[in-house]
Amino acid sequence: MTWLQKHLQTSKSTDCPNCGDSCGCSSPLTKKKKPDVKKTTKGKGRNFRTTKEGAGMTAKGVKAYKAKNPGSKLKTAVTGEVKPGSKDAKRRKSFCARSKGWTGERGKAARKRWKC
Repeated sequence: MTWLQKHLQTSKSTDCPNCGDSCGCSSPLTKKKKPDVKKTTKGKGRNFRTTKEGAGMTAKGVKAYKAKNPGSKLKTAVTGEVKPGSKDAKRRKSFCARSKGWTGERGKAARKRWKC
């Protein structure tokens, strides 16, 4: 008998074999995780630019992400003038190649900001 079959049989009783409650069950099949970071483009705690501003993360957002994910190599967009062949020029070229198929409003705005 599978776990689900046992669970369905016992869900009529008061104790669930999985969580021990009267089944507001926290099993992996019923529990949904909430996102860790609220992606907001408005207000004081925003970490993302609006579409009009060119989409993407703000410098503050990148800093907050790095604080939550130590060892992360996340960087902000390459928006200024760069020397041909420099690291930033290669990052831009790579981003532009990866994002070539982005057709959504935010994707187009991000590509414009990166000067793709």
